[in-house]
Amino acid sequence: MEFSFIEGSSAPNQEIAKILFEMAMNKKWGGVVEKLTENPFLLMTRVTKTNDTVLHLAVSEGQEKTVQEMIKIISRDLPNFESLQLRNNRGNTALHLAVVVGNVAMCKSIASVRSSLIGERNNEGESPLFTAVLFGKKQVFQYLYDLCWSNDERHGCSKNPRTGDTILHYAISEDHFDLALRIIQLYGKVLANAVNKKGITPLHLLAEKPSAFPSGSLLHGFCKTIIYNCILIDEHEVEQNVDHPKEGKALDQYYPENYKTCIDFFLIFGGFVRSFVLLTERFLFSRVVLPVLAMIRGKVVRELRDEERPEKQPGDTELSARNGAWNQRFCLSMYGLFYKIFKLANRTIMIVLIALGIPMIRKIYEEKKKHKLSIVIMTKLLTSGKDDMYAYYCGAEDPLKRPDKFSTTLDPDKIDPDDQIDLDGMLGRDHSNIEDDNVRSKGRKGPETPILIAARNGISEIVEKLLEHFPIAIHDVNEKNKNAMLLAVQNRQPHVFQILLKKNILVKDSVLRVVDESNNNVAHLAAMRRNYRPWQIAGEALQMQYEIKWFDFVRGSNIPSSLLTHRNAENKTPEELFIEDHTQLVKEGGEWLVKTSKAYSLVAALIATVAFATSATVPGGVKDDIGIPTLENRTPFHFFAISSLIALFFSVTALVTFLSILTSRYKLRNFAMDLPIKLLMGLTTLFFSIAAMLISFCSGHLFVIDNKVKYVAYTVYVATCVPVTLFAVMQFPLYFDLIDSTFRKVPRRSYMASIH
Repeated sequence: MEFSFIEGSSAPNQEIAKILFEMAMNKKWGGVVEKLTENPFLLMTRVTKTNDTVLHLAVSEGQEKTVQEMIKIISRDLPNFESLQLRNNRGNTALHLAVVVGNVAMCKSIASVRSSLIGERNNEGESPLFTAVLFGKKQVFQYLYDLCWSNDERHGCSKNPRTGDTILHYAISEDHFDLALRIIQLYGKVLANAVNKKGITPLHLLAEKPSAFPSGSLLHGFCKTIIYNCILIDEHEVEQNVDHPKEGKALDQYYPENYKTCIDFFLIFGGFVRSFVLLTERFLFSRVVLPVLAMIRGKVVRELRDEERPEKQPGDTELSARNGAWNQRFCLSMYGLFYKIFKLANRTIMIVLIALGIPMIRKIYEEKKKHKLSIVIMTKLLTSGKDDMYAYYCGAEDPLKRPDKFSTTLDPDKIDPDDQIDLDGMLGRDHSNIEDDNVRSKGRKGPETPILIAARNGISEIVEKLLEHFPIAIHDVNEKNKNAMLLAVQNRQPHVFQILLKKNILVKDSVLRVVDESNNNVAHLAAMRRNYRPWQIAGEALQMQYEIKWFDFVRGSNIPSSLLTHRNAENKTPEELFIEDHTQLVKEGGEWLVKTSKAYSLVAALIATVAFATSATVPGGVKDDIGIPTLENRTPFHFFAISSLIALFFSVTALVTFLSILTSRYKLRNFAMDLPIKLLMGLTTLFFSIAAMLISFCSGHLFVIDNKVKYVAYTVYVATCVPVTLFAVMQFPLYFDLIDSTFRKVPRRSYMASIH
């Protein structure tokens, strides 16, 4: 940090400021407090290049006791509190810096003597409350929120004057979802429906985060998927943990953040104990207390009926109903108890695994918790604005131009006819024009609606919820006149496309017939190849196979036949566009197959050579008189003979298969099944030949080693097999991708695209 002085300050003041700066940098805070006690006006002195005061430095260094001493000096000797309002070059007061540090005690010391500081904004238009949300300081945010409302300093909670963003915008943008949920609980639809100057709502921001939802996350590996599914996190539990029962304050205000998992564990354990006690009380009361009271009062119905009067007694129906109701409650209680036991065991295992320092477990746990939080936030954002339909559709280029009286619901009685309000323009759509049997909507100006963003990013949860609450959202279009269906197809999102296909047949037909500004329909967009890898799969040949499967899947999804022959603005049908756009990919896929086949054919030829030599060799020789192998009755000999023959057969088959790939025709349609099947067959036979070769080697070598050292030889066998086995294991990802791409009817969804 570079030293500087206030412009125009005297030499003695410069010298004192330099002394204060050096003492602060050398951690001599006791001496700093002594200097300030002698001369409190030194708190007004700038001591750094960025115009920080000594109070700014103490707060930035986290010197809690020193800050408290300085606040005492200010309260005693500087009652006008001007030193607390001093800003550095970024416009930050000491309270801003205390919020960044996340020290609640320092925030209390500063804000308690000058609560108006909560409304002070820095050069970025951020008040301390905004700063707390920006840096994810939940404890500080809760304290400042309580102080805002108790001291009527609510202007600190309003929008950022520069961008129009609210604290909810900040929380979602920075992925602080637990804090975002807390904000929604505190402010309700006041912030859930808020719009910034670009017309962006919190739901828009949430739709831009596919990794925050299960449908937009990519778990690499079978083990990670199993762990993810085994972790139990209830949406209700997530919501309850955010909202603390004590005076509505956040849970982490009372406990350190690194104890959060343990606190969750004890909460579940407490629920388990309460359920067990309640179940025991119900059982004892129903099975012990009530029968005894009934016997005393003479209301027990006799179990044995008179043989001459077998009909039911009047009390039977009432008793049966009472027993049935109790049994139902008992079963529900038992189910709840066993579920809590299972959840307790699950959370205990999680705590143990996290305590053992397994980062993968913690990462997966945090990811699933994030997914549950995002779903809860999405639900609350939609339900908060359900009574305010305009809140969903709002998204004007400049909300300041929009009349304030339309910020909530429209009242027809209060609308001035002279205002000439265009409701269709507000909704961002116009479905009145129909040309060439294709529904063509007027492009929507301004930002895309949340359903369009979610469809583009493949967030099926948001798409489903939006269609559930706002069915008309399926007709939304962006500036290029693309609706959710077109965006899902263009961005290779099969699961979203399938959700939209399940809509009412009339609605689906109208949505499918929409064309964009270039007259491209859904089939054209499926035929287009983007300038990045749309599928997360290795190899250009497999990319081409997925492209063919995707195009065929869209064409075969009961879309109107007229769309398949429809020509776009470039006078091309979907089939012609597909062939033209994938010419380069076909060439790259052929080159990739040639290189891959050459490499594997070399390995197959080596194995075939070794297998041919071993299959023609008889360990121990043969008997001279009859030509029968000497070791024919030994079990290892049978293993050797069979495995060497199998190795020869599969290696030759693999070699022939790879050679057939090298001589194949690399036409576009050959990448659909022909070439991938050949590559899959070649890899399969190659793996079998490697395994058989290893078995023949080990079984044949047993005859060479003496019985006394054969157990030591097992270790040598394992070490010898490692290099060849490692080769096979490293090829498994490609092998499994081949199996998946060949036999999967619908291509695996597109995740974050990787640029070429």
